[in-house]
Amino acid sequence: MNKTPITLLSLISMLLLSPLSFGQDDAVDYADIDNWLCHPDNAIDLCDQDLSATIISPDGSLTIEPWEAHPNPPIDCFYVYPTTSLDQATFSDLKAGRNEEIITAFTQAAHFKSQCRMFAPMYRQITIQALLSNIGSLAGNDQLNYLDVLAAFNHYMENYNEGRGFVLIGHSQGTSLLIELMRNEIDGKPVQEQLVSAILAGNPVIVPKGEDVGGTFQNIPLCRANDQIGCAINFMTYRDTIPPEGFAIFGRAPDDQTQAGCTNPANLAGGSGELDAYLSNIGEIVQAVAPMPNWTNPPQEITTRFVKVPGLLSARCVNTETFNYLEMSVNADPNDARTDNIRGDLYQGSQISAVWGLHLIDMTITQGNLVAIVGEQAQAYANK
Repeated sequence: MNKTPITLLSLISMLLLSPLSFGQDDAVDYADIDNWLCHPDNAIDLCDQDLSATIISPDGSLTIEPWEAHPNPPIDCFYVYPTTSLDQATFSDLKAGRNEEIITAFTQAAHFKSQCRMFAPMYRQITIQALLSNIGSLAGNDQLNYLDVLAAFNHYMENYNEGRGFVLIGHSQGTSLLIELMRNEIDGKPVQEQLVSAILAGNPVIVPKGEDVGGTFQNIPLCRANDQIGCAINFMTYRDTIPPEGFAIFGRAPDDQTQAGCTNPANLAGGSGELDAYLSNIGEIVQAVAPMPNWTNPPQEITTRFVKVPGLLSARCVNTETFNYLEMSVNADPNDARTDNIRGDLYQGSQISAVWGLHLIDMTITQGNLVAIVGEQAQAYANK
């Protein structure tokens, strides 16, 4: 199988890149509904699709979990997708690619429509090609990607929010941009009262060691209970069999006085918990990822886009001298009929690229847990 090579130099330089500046003449018109992937007013809402999942029991029996969006959600969600674009320019265009923005939003964000109205803007992200060519930084107040997300959020607040509570959802580059947005526009400002929570996966919220607030944010703590509101859920995932070390990218603090945040969606209070994963059954999306597994032995036809494997996956936060991260364990049983592993690692040649951990599936392995938490937070927000 062909796999995209990723050099260690490229990985390190991603975090040490110089910004490019742009002016207001480059602004995107977010009154144009075509500049939104998901939007309540969009007749072609890319988050409005069948999200049914096949539940696989240990004995190999299959059950369909049907999907239904909330008919009148009490809160909103504002989602910023991660680095997905295969465009060859530094910044992506505003055209959604199937194997890029569309499938990413579908797998990471659409399930939240059971709890909230979904707003997901297209934005001119820094592309995969630009990152690997050492051009541009992920977040900065003069970057096109940040200016777009800021403009989209302001358009949402001015035209659709109407005082409603909102959840911010991001992954990787999307998380970096939302962190910047929260620091500039929300943290310590009146609008913070409307923040139900922020789900910030795949890049760190930095806190002083042993604390939940005071580093990246001055007034927004990490979430430690499912019904806590005004807080942030932050995690970066590695397998228990391939822990972060050396030049691993995610979960590292900038100095010995601080640490990256880790809030386990399977158990925000602490300790281990069962992951309610929605695993993708869409097929090969990225060449540098292992092929789709046989979900059962013997193989069975599964037609839904998502698969659930209750009890197979669990997670806990692990704090070492250098890293603070979410550790995923596969509780395989060779005697049952289900797969004994899941895909999600990036490869360098024929070997797993350990520095990435399970970055690609941060959101999918925690999806059911996160959706349930947002449901509890929405209730708590309504009762405050």
